Amino acid sequence: MLPRISTLLLTLLLPLSTLAKTYDLLYRVGIDQDTGLAEVQIELQGDELPRELALNLESGRYREVRSEQPLELTDDRAIWRPDGPKATLSYQFEIDKKKGRRSYDSRITEDWAILRSDKLVPSIAATAVAGLRSRARLQLDLPEGWSSALPYDKDDDGRYKLIDPGRRFIRPKGWMIIGRIGSRQDIIAGVDTMVAAPLGEDIHRQDTLAFLSWNLPELKKVFPKFPSHLLVVSAGDPMWRGGLSGTRSLYMHADRPLISGNRTSSVIHELVHVATGIRGDGQSDWIVEGLAEYYSLEILRRSGGISQRRYDEAMEKLAHWGEEAPSLLAKRSSGPITARAVGVMRELDRKIRAASDNKASLDDVAQGLAEQRGEVSLEQFTKLAEQAAGAKIEALAPEKLGKAQKAGKKKP
Repeated sequence: MLPRISTLLLTLLLPLSTLAKTYDLLYRVGIDQDTGLAEVQIELQGDELPRELALNLESGRYREVRSEQPLELTDDRAIWRPDGPKATLSYQFEIDKKKGRRSYDSRITEDWAILRSDKLVPSIAATAVAGLRSRARLQLDLPEGWSSALPYDKDDDGRYKLIDPGRRFIRPKGWMIIGRIGSRQDIIAGVDTMVAAPLGEDIHRQDTLAFLSWNLPELKKVFPKFPSHLLVVSAGDPMWRGGLSGTRSLYMHADRPLISGNRTSSVIHELVHVATGIRGDGQSDWIVEGLAEYYSLEILRRSGGISQRRYDEAMEKLAHWGEEAPSLLAKRSSGPITARAVGVMRELDRKIRAASDNKASLDDVAQGLAEQRGEVSLEQFTKLAEQAAGAKIEALAPEKLGKAQKAGKKKP
């Protein structure tokens, strides 16, 4: 009997050993201030490596892609076939990128650089045997006097330990800042939080950290699986004058207030994007932006950042502005569409609470979207809302969302 049990245990354990196969993946990045380029090397080492890596070069920011191993190049794609226990691919990355005519969403100066690490390293599709996984690190070779901030922990050698749950081939993601920078850091509601910006700029790091201390705990109640790390990067002109979310991170222009005149918060808006990790399909961007804007007010109300009276006033003004949106079912949500979407979210919260005898709310829908992540559709959103309510919700019927509205007041 014992030999048969041992054989069974061995059979069960074999797949686990297959899943445990790993190889080392090192991203080595150097910065050239004179040329504005990053020199990037992707180094693989292990008993078994991926058979093929396909790099997406569509952005046109990658130059001089080369390797001693087999490499096929087209205008927008590189197919790399690593060979042997060690393999290296290198390229140059153009850091500066404009967003609009005069501003940048990626920039290098003599003293600092702000960029997205998931642009620095392009999206890569890996072909490998089942169960083969990477153990990834990022090493930055910086000019003298420069330091760095990314939303990752460091190992004993000062390399960033990259994580990406569910991915076998791991690459860096999220915002990063390098250079002569200053930062403030704290643990807020279990989240390792850092606010970083170039030295010498008029940026209130401690104020931002305090604002997060008041509001991040309330946000975590809605999104309990909020990332364990959060990096907030800020800078003044010529960086883009707005906010942009990233994985475990966000960028916010130095001139953006923590709370705007209409009582919404761009910082909380972007934090919701960080928490949910969702994007809309061709007609569902209003869900993504509407949720973020709704919670930018709702979280402030819950934390005491604004009173109930000011919350109600802000909602009323958004409702008037939203009357200018003839339909929510557009490819991009902005201005009146997002304002109208906030009203839909508020009404949906009321309907769910009423139908469930106050046992569920919009929070349950938001949590469901955050757990699924990725692309969201109206069908998916409606399903989650009706599950929370335990009843049909006619307000989410496409004809209701696309119905033309009477024009009202202009933007508050």
